[in-house]
Order: sequence, then structure tokens, then C-alpha cells
Amino acid sequence: MKRPAWGLQSKFIGAIALMLAIVVLVMVLLWNRQQASRHEVSEATRESMRVLLADRMRQDGEAEVRQLADALANPLYYFDLDAIGARARAALRESDVEYVLVYDTQGRILHDGSGDIAAYGQPMSDALAADIIAARGPHARTLGQLLDVSSPVMIGDQRLGGVRIGYSLAGMAMAENAAMGGLRARIDAVGRRDLAWLLLLCAALATIALAAVALVQRLLVQPIRMLGDAARAIEGGDFSTPVPESARNDELGDLVRTFARMRDSVARHDRDIRRVAYSDALTGLSNRLAFRELLDKRLRELQGAGRQLALLFADIDDFKRINDTLGHEAGDEVLLQVAGRIERIVGGHAGAEGCVARFGGDEFVVLLEAGHDSAGTDVRALAKRLAEALVREIGQPMLLHGRQVFLGVSIGVALFPDDAEGASMLMKNGDIAMYQAKVAGKNCHRFYSRSMDQAVERRMRMEHDLRGAWERGELSLAYQPIYRTRDRVLVGAEALLRWQHPEDGAVAPAVFIEVAEQSGMIESIGPEVLRVACREAAQWRTPDGAGEPPFVAVNVSPRQLRSGDLLHQIQAALLDSGLSPARLHVELTETAVISDEAHATALLARLREAGVRVWLDDFGTGYSSLSHLRRVQVDGLKIDRSFITDLLRDPDDLALTSAIVAMAHSMGITVVAEGVEKQGQFELLRDRDCDLVQGYWLGYPVSADAFARLLD
Repeated sequence: MKRPAWGLQSKFIGAIALMLAIVVLVMVLLWNRQQASRHEVSEATRESMRVLLADRMRQDGEAEVRQLADALANPLYYFDLDAIGARARAALRESDVEYVLVYDTQGRILHDGSGDIAAYGQPMSDALAADIIAARGPHARTLGQLLDVSSPVMIGDQRLGGVRIGYSLAGMAMAENAAMGGLRARIDAVGRRDLAWLLLLCAALATIALAAVALVQRLLVQPIRMLGDAARAIEGGDFSTPVPESARNDELGDLVRTFARMRDSVARHDRDIRRVAYSDALTGLSNRLAFRELLDKRLRELQGAGRQLALLFADIDDFKRINDTLGHEAGDEVLLQVAGRIERIVGGHAGAEGCVARFGGDEFVVLLEAGHDSAGTDVRALAKRLAEALVREIGQPMLLHGRQVFLGVSIGVALFPDDAEGASMLMKNGDIAMYQAKVAGKNCHRFYSRSMDQAVERRMRMEHDLRGAWERGELSLAYQPIYRTRDRVLVGAEALLRWQHPEDGAVAPAVFIEVAEQSGMIESIGPEVLRVACREAAQWRTPDGAGEPPFVAVNVSPRQLRSGDLLHQIQAALLDSGLSPARLHVELTETAVISDEAHATALLARLREAGVRVWLDDFGTGYSSLSHLRRVQVDGLKIDRSFITDLLRDPDDLALTSAIVAMAHSMGITVVAEGVEKQGQFELLRDRDCDLVQGYWLGYPVSADAFARLLD
């Protein structure tokens, strides 16, 4: 068995790794946040410094311009260009001064500090000129990388002109960059120290995590892993794997010691369980599991060896009758006697070696091989002789509770490797052969043949074709007339299901109804039969002399009875058709009622309360008819046709039929005899006061329209 992909250690390491990853992620986020904060501080400092330097420069510029304006007042008043030029050139020589312009009241340049005054007399045409000329006091504006500061030149209240000085901001930027460089260096140094501490913290956490993993590995994971290896070995059936010893006094030490004691206990129980698991509790024979393992082993050994073996599949005929009539204790006694007879016959079969097993219920299997002294013996001939001996021996009477019981056995034989090369197919083919022995009349044996597969295939094809047959209109109802015995008046009919196959023609009801019952399709077909029967019966008129409208009797299968929805189906059919509940007779077989008496009794009581009448069909073929009839309340019972067939020849059948009629009348139950095919049978039944009769002598099953004409 593979070790789990995610063991305890893996999960613990994963949890530690996840925790470390989360811590690292938090630290990275904190580091990024610190970096962002440092950047924000740096930018805020730069901005503050820029504003401070700009204000300082503006203040210095304005002071210098005002001073120059005061100095130019007299030269400008006397229009002394030399004096104006001297002061302008002196101002131009100052650091960071890009230009000096002295202008008159019209904004015309009087001097620019140059020797030739190339711009003399030209008006100032830049974007700030208009505001500067109109300003009544100092005026400072930033234009790109220049700070333009101007001031009017005044004598008293008289404006003589003005002066403009342009200062370069490059120096301020250099000062700013120099200051910020130092600040960033200090911030980066702090960041490096923080990063070192973070890395040191991560390393410490990783070391602690590795130490925790190692500690958990040594103190917890390793002992548990050893226990897991021992548990897997025990699971595989190996109880010799040592369990680690532990002197620890903690919970894990207790677990290890408890596990060791448990291993010893499981080993003891395994020996006991294997002894029980491979043998049948009742007979002591090998059971299904042991037989299947033996069969698989023998088939592997015989592959390619050119040797044969035979598998005999035996099923006791009518074993259920023993349980139903004599009880389960008697059934167990029968199984014990049958098992003993099979073992005795197989053990005494000359030239053969066999293993006997009970598959469960009343099924036994025999694995037969030629003995070592008879290696060339034909296994088929050995199997045939053994099967015949088993049929003959099991057919001998058994003594149960002071009375003799006669049983038969049906045996199917499959050969390896002729019929199958694998265990599953060999057993399947043996089962098919046994089923064919049942079909052939029971108490016999049959060898598997390919044609049996064809029979199974035909059955599967019938099941496939039966699905949807009602919707395709292939299924219909026929009605067999039921007459009152004393005056031969038509009083009702039994609804019978018919199947007209598009290719095979009419299919016998005994064939397709069994398929529908076993496949479960009867649960969908049954409600349709009820609905159609009630709808067509609702159209029948009362025949002369009957005294009441004719009834319709509908057979209900055991599956419908067990489904729990039968009452609802009947109520729906009656409501849909408008048929009176008293005109619907529900027919149930005695076997169906007996199989779940408590449920059937409750359901039949509810049906009778609803007004529906209940009949017990095929009466006399069950195993506890009288005892169950006292507990299951019914309105009528139908004597099975097997008693009516020999009524004229067999005094026992006549006596039994007369007794059934008398007993039913004493309980207030109506009696119907089915299978009346001769006038003499009818007259005997009339003389015995049988209430109702049906059969081919009285009338064949006909369509709904034909039955309506019979009523007319």
C-alpha cells in the first residue's frame, strides 16, 4: 500500500513553510512600505526645500531689484545712460543673474547692461511684459528655469520706468540636489540597516522552523511512520512485522504499546476469522470465498498444462417448499443431509479428486479433477458419472421429524478449458447449465453448450423487445368469461395480457410475463393493465339474469404487491374510468401473499375497505394454504386448474376440490374453479356448489368488443 502523498511530516513542513512564507510576505510588504515611506519623505523634503529655496531666492531677488531701482532713480530721472549702464553691468555681474533690463514708462528698453545696448529702444514683448509695465510694485514670476523679478523706478509718486533682473534657477537646483543627495544617503543607510535586521529575523525564523521540523520528525513523525508501516503490513496480512518499542511515558508511548497489544490481538482474531470465513457455518464445507480462491489457484496452475477439470453446479429442487411447510430448522437439516451425501459421493468417486463447497442457500458446487493415478481419464466422463450418482443419491428419501421427504437436484456441468478459461466465466456457464437442467424438468444434469448461451440471448432479446411494447400497441387485453355455476349466467371476466410481437407473432403469456416480472417491467405494465381493464369494463352492460353489472378480475404481480403503490394505482384507475370499486376484483397468487404476509394483510384490508374485492389465485399450489387463509381476509379464491384437470379420473382431486369449496363457504368466501374444459367437470363442480367457473369449455379469452357482444 502506498504511503499517503501528504503525510503528517509533509503537512507539518507545509504548515511551517506556509507560516514562513506569510512572515516573509509580511516583511516584504513592510519593507516595501518603508521604502515607499522613505520615498515619500524624500519627495516631501525635496518639495519643501524647493519651496524654501524659491522663497529665499525670490526675497533676495526682490530686495536686490528694489535696491537697484532706488539706485537708478536719479540716473533715470536725468537720463544718464552711462550711470544706468554702470549700475546695470554691476548687477549683471552678480551670480545667477542672466539678464538686466532697464525700461522706461512705455516699456522700451533703455539699457541691458551690455556695451552696445543692442536692444535699446525696443519694447519688451515677452509674456510678462504687460504685467510688469502695469505693476505698481515689485513683481516676481517664474518662467521656466528663470525667476524674473521687476520693480518700478519711482521718484516720489512719479514713475520713471522700471528694472527687471532674470535669475537662473540652476544654482538653486544644484543646491537642492546637493542637499537631497546627502539626505538620500542617510535614508539609504537606515534602509540597509533595516534590511539587515529583517534578513536576520528571517534567518532566525527559518532556523527555528528547521529545528521544530527536526524535533517533530524525531519525537512524533518517525514513531508514527513506523506504526503506519506496521499497520500496512497488518492490513496485508503480515503480522510478523515488529512494532517499535518505546520507553516514553507520554501519550505517544502509550499509543505504541497499545498498538503492539492490538497487533497481537488482531493476529489471534485473524486466525480465528480465517478459519470461520472460509467455511460454511451450517455444513462445515468450504464457502463461496474459499472455493473461489481455490478455483482461481487451480486454473492458474492448469493454464497450458493440457489438463481438464469440471465444475458441477448443484441446486436442490423445490427447497423453498421445505422451509415453508416444515420450517427453517427442517430446511437446515435437509442441507446438512444433502451436504453429507454430496461429500460421501464425491469422496468415494473412483479415479477422481473433488472439492465440495456450499455457495449459499441450497446451492452446492463441486470442483472435479482426474486423480493422480488416472491422469489420462476423461474428465467429462467422470463428471457425468458423478452427476448421475448425485442425482440418484439425493433423490433417495430423507427422514425429517419422523416423516419421509423426497427431493431432487438439478446439476449443471461446465468444463475447463473447453467451456471457459477463466473462473468467472466457468462459474457463469455452470450456472447456465444448471438453469437448463431446471427447465428440462429438474432432478437431472446438463452439460454446458454454446446453444445455452443462445437461449440466454433469446431471453435478453425478449426483455429488450418487451420494453416499450405497450407504447407501440403490441400489448393488449383479452377477457375470459366467468360464469355463475348454478345457472350459467355470464357475471364477469378475467383480464388476460396478450403480446403480439411484430416478428415472432403471439408470445405465450407464461413466457413474457415471467420476463416482465423478473426484469421489473411489470411495475410499469401492471398499472396500464389496471387502467385499461377498468376503462373497458366500465362500458359493459348488465346481462339478463345476472342481477348486477359484470366484474373484471385483474391479476396483480408480487412485484406490484411489494411496491407499496398498488392502492394508489387502483384508486387512480377507478377514478379515471368511473368503474364502481365493487366491480373490480384483484387477483393475487398465494405465494405472493405468503412471502410478505404482514404487508399483504394490511394492503388487502385497505383494498377491501375501498370496496375492491380480493381473490386468491392458484389456490392449493402454495405450501400453507389453510393456515394463511385464516389470517389473510379475502373475498374469493380460485381453485388451481391442476386440480380441475383430473377431476373426472382422480378421486383425490375430487375430494380435495369438494373440501376446498366446503371450507371456503364455511368462511364466507366465494369459490371460482378455473380450467373447466369438459362438461363433466362443470357438472361435478355444480353439484359441489362451486360458485363460479371459467375455462375453454365455457368460453375462450376474447377482445373487449367481443366480450361486450357476449353480454348482449
